[in-house]
Amino acid sequence: MGTTEKEMDEPSEEHIYCCGAITEVLKFGAGDLHGISARLLFLVIPGNPGVVGFYKTFMQTLYQAFGQRHPVWAVSHAGHCNPPGAMDMIEDPSVTEARDVFGLNGQIEHKLAFLRKHVPRETRLVLLGHSIGCYIILDMMQRDPGLKVLKSVLLFPTIERMAVTPQGKVMTPVLCHLRYATYVPIFLLSLLPERLKACAVRWVMRGLRTFDHATVPATVSLISVDSVANAMYMGSQEMRMVLERDNATIRQNLNKLVFYYGATDHWCPVQYYHDIKRDFPTGDIRLCEKGLRHAFVLDAGKRMADMVTEWLRGDLKEL
Repeated sequence: MGTTEKEMDEPSEEHIYCCGAITEVLKFGAGDLHGISARLLFLVIPGNPGVVGFYKTFMQTLYQAFGQRHPVWAVSHAGHCNPPGAMDMIEDPSVTEARDVFGLNGQIEHKLAFLRKHVPRETRLVLLGHSIGCYIILDMMQRDPGLKVLKSVLLFPTIERMAVTPQGKVMTPVLCHLRYATYVPIFLLSLLPERLKACAVRWVMRGLRTFDHATVPATVSLISVDSVANAMYMGSQEMRMVLERDNATIRQNLNKLVFYYGATDHWCPVQYYHDIKRDFPTGDIRLCEKGLRHAFVLDAGKRMADMVTEWLRGDLKEL
């Protein structure tokens, strides 16, 4: 029996251990992780929390826009997903502790390890970063200049001075000193049946003018002490480590980079856009004119993907 267009358009999910930690991979196209032969791969590096389900609509739109010719994958951050029944959060505690895989540096090495193991070296890459995912991508490009990166699209990039942003000033004490206080309410919520969790998420999201219902399962999956603890631990390191912009890596790769800054982004003030535009006047650096929020995945995944498609069409027309 042939595969219908609708079935081809549905993503598949795999849970693997990468650097000893549970990792979820969401995939449109290219089969399982052991058989990729595509010449080009779109790879989404998420923000924090790094739950790939938030990017489903964004990824699906990109996959369709390029005629399902190029696989679109997203790799979660280590430990930001719930392990399926037969797996644990950590495969080998000694490995994860030695590498501090749940920390920011460990998450960067985690993405490089994923590429080394699951993507052929000759595969060309379009890297799509969101928020801290942009910082991770720049660091990946700096650590491994041999990556075959055709383009890196950095959406709402938190690549500098995070702790002194309006949101950073609020969240730094929470993430660095008070995060343990959040674990009790998360634990209590985790005891609710899945149906009630989903209802609670929809009730909270009712304040948005519109929201993408595909993000409800991803949000429900975050009602887990382990996932929240790993996300907040990573966040605490972001506040301490994301300081100066990596101008050297940006300069070396400027023709491969697209930056998209929010006009009302409390994690990345408009001044940061003006600063980088001044420092790199020939770069492809854009300021949002559509009112998209930092967490665009909640209600504008399709609109964001439509824009990214237009930016990339020229680069991909020969592929």
